Amino acid sequence: MKLRSFGAQVIYGLIVGLVLGLVARNLGEGSWLAVGVDEVGSAYVSLLKLLVPPLVVTAVVTSIANLRQVTNAARLAWQTLLWFAITALASVSAGIVVGLIINPGVGAGVDAAAAKAPSTVGSWWAFLQGLVPDNILGLSVSLKESSEGALAATPSFNVLQLLLMSIAFGIAAIKVGKPAEPVLAFAESFLAIIQK
Repeated sequence: MKLRSFGAQVIYGLIVGLVLGLVARNLGEGSWLAVGVDEVGSAYVSLLKLLVPPLVVTAVVTSIANLRQVTNAARLAWQTLLWFAITALASVSAGIVVGLIINPGVGAGVDAAAAKAPSTVGSWWAFLQGLVPDNILGLSVSLKESSEGALAATPSFNVLQLLLMSIAFGIAAIKVGKPAEPVLAFAESFLAIIQK
């Protein structure tokens, strides 16, 4: 059973992907294997992008709804935020220390004297305004012109906006109470389907 577990399947996939990638690189950029691996990889990444918005929304709404069953939900929420802050501080500190030790970019051929300050600088207020989406799902579409002159629509989403809307939706569903039960049951079922 351990050989068929999810962890084992991930390791098998990593090994097969590594071997196929090395063989495709040795065959050349235009080979059938390189093109096939590139197309399959692009399709897989597109499918992952497709699943992120519903996964985030349903997971957050379901998690918030399940907080009703926890006796000390407020204390648990504060402890979670505290641990998130501690781990974020630790990871940022580790990144800064590693950056100071190994000096990334040294020898990259960039002249520090030619570098100039950015023309614009973001602000906290703009960041906070960016958390509020233009639509209920936080989804947007951008149009790009291809090399043949055709327009291609590329959907995109902002995970922070999705997260904010999901938290607000989950809290509102808890406050509504019994009438919101079918919506919460649907979110839980939909989450199980997406995870599968």
